[in-house]
Amino acid sequence: MINHGYEAWVGDFKAEQERRAAVGDPEWGRGAALDPALVRSLQRFQVGEDGDGSALIGKADRAGDPVYAQAVRLFVAEEQNHARMLALLLAAGGAGTLDGHWSDAVFVRLRRLLGLRVELLVLMVAEAVALGYYRAVRDGAPDPLAAEVAGRILADEERHVPFHCRRLHEALAPLPAPARRGATLAWQALLAGAAVIVAVDHGPALRHLGVRRRRFTADVLRSSGPLARAMSTLPTPAGSALARV
Repeated sequence: MINHGYEAWVGDFKAEQERRAAVGDPEWGRGAALDPALVRSLQRFQVGEDGDGSALIGKADRAGDPVYAQAVRLFVAEEQNHARMLALLLAAGGAGTLDGHWSDAVFVRLRRLLGLRVELLVLMVAEAVALGYYRAVRDGAPDPLAAEVAGRILADEERHVPFHCRRLHEALAPLPAPARRGATLAWQALLAGAAVIVAVDHGPALRHLGVRRRRFTADVLRSSGPLARAMSTLPTPAGSALARV
């Protein structure tokens, strides 16, 4: 289905690109004092942000809406910028990046199983977890550079979530109501599992940030209801505050 409703999103991504260029990068030269547990955690998230997005771009191209495909390319560019900033943050703290991590490999394989709809549903799991994670780093990291980088990434993720909800609403709309409900329930179950895995895998870093594993998991799960409703009921306009649930 071709839906020429993504001009506003293209404009939003381009405006953010221009704003980012005008503001410039954080001051990497000031260095960063990063706890070892936070280093290991940031390294794993950096792997997840680092990718060329070729599978998603290819599926967006095949969906038949060139404006949406353009917006997806701009989204991928923002994700790549996240990976770049995390790598520079780690370097400022005297650490390197990882070549890969099992959790990212699992998500990539799940995303590539079927078409665009499944790709976006799995991607939205990662985005919902990222909201909780980067909020925890922004608010709890003792190092100001780490807090600044996390804040910048979080602001982008809060824009990405409504973008993907809009497309998922269009993808799920043709399905019967029970099928839509089943898809969103399956998504919420996958998100619950992912939240628990991240809480356990990144537990030491979360503790360093002042966030208990149970609280992190509960916060992510609490966000799942509004997000599921946005996917299955109402379209989400650019600039929505939906992601701030």
